[in-house]
Amino acid sequence: MLETLGPRICIMGPSNSGKSTLAIAIARARGLRAIHLDQLQHLPDTDWTPRPHSEFAALHAAAIREDRWVIDGNYSRLLPPRLARATGLILLDIPTPLSLFRYLRRSWFERDRAGGLKGGRDSVKWDMVHHIAIVTPRNRASYARIFAETALPKVILASPAALNDFYRAHDLTR
Repeated sequence: MLETLGPRICIMGPSNSGKSTLAIAIARARGLRAIHLDQLQHLPDTDWTPRPHSEFAALHAAAIREDRWVIDGNYSRLLPPRLARATGLILLDIPTPLSLFRYLRRSWFERDRAGGLKGGRDSVKWDMVHHIAIVTPRNRASYARIFAETALPKVILASPAALNDFYRAHDLTR
């Protein structure tokens, strides 16, 4: 199944659903470049300070021009050109309480996490708690619509168990 997704794979889903970890595992297994949109959107060595949109858009455009990649992140305003270049799509859809738990765990206990900012350290931000608890559940309908409408080869992983099964089925390591 993983091979059918081709050499340019988009991974979408809620914040803290495991997109970056999965991107790294797939990149390692398939010889692809892992691209974390959070790292393109935010300045390194900061507490998640965003880049100017034009700079982020230019970095995004350069990344998707490459021949082989797995990109994790949503950033829907730049999704159309990304999906136009993609050869496959994975949608993670873990429950909101688990996303919130993972956010708190990474903010308090994890350093050097997959997809984190170079030189940055996560901290609990009420804006992010609000995003995970209030905004993300509303975004699920948009993610589901995008997933349903794309003609790309695609996989939905709608639970932690499904995600674990995907890792095992494709001999991926975290």
